[in-house]
Amino acid sequence: MKTRNAIDDRRAANRFPIERQIHYKTLGKRKTGEDGLGQTINISSTGVLFTTDHRLSPGRRLEVSISWPAQLDESVSLQLVARGRVVRCEQGTAALEIQRYEFRTCANGNPLNGAQRFPAAREEEQPAAAATA
Repeated sequence: MKTRNAIDDRRAANRFPIERQIHYKTLGKRKTGEDGLGQTINISSTGVLFTTDHRLSPGRRLEVSISWPAQLDESVSLQLVARGRVVRCEQGTAALEIQRYEFRTCANGNPLNGAQRFPAAREEEQPAAAATA
């Protein structure tokens, strides 16, 4: 019989014990979804395990916002915004399989107080050779 540690060792992505504040909201056809706050327990490139006061059903779609520990240019706060599906929920924790993610800059330095996507390159930022062609 395999132990839990043997199963964990087969995971495709390494998990990192990063504890950060997380805000989540359920996604779906209904306009009123559940939302809540928690704490990440660990994060990988394919998922996140976090604490929750809600019972989140497996298969439920979520969007999560995680305050990121690194800053852009050492001065701009970032948040990781990810969407995915709950794969398990037990004893105050939920595991989310990440299907899509992006980093966003944060308003007023507060990662959970709104965010902006990284802006696309503007025309004036294009190489001079392209502008003269």
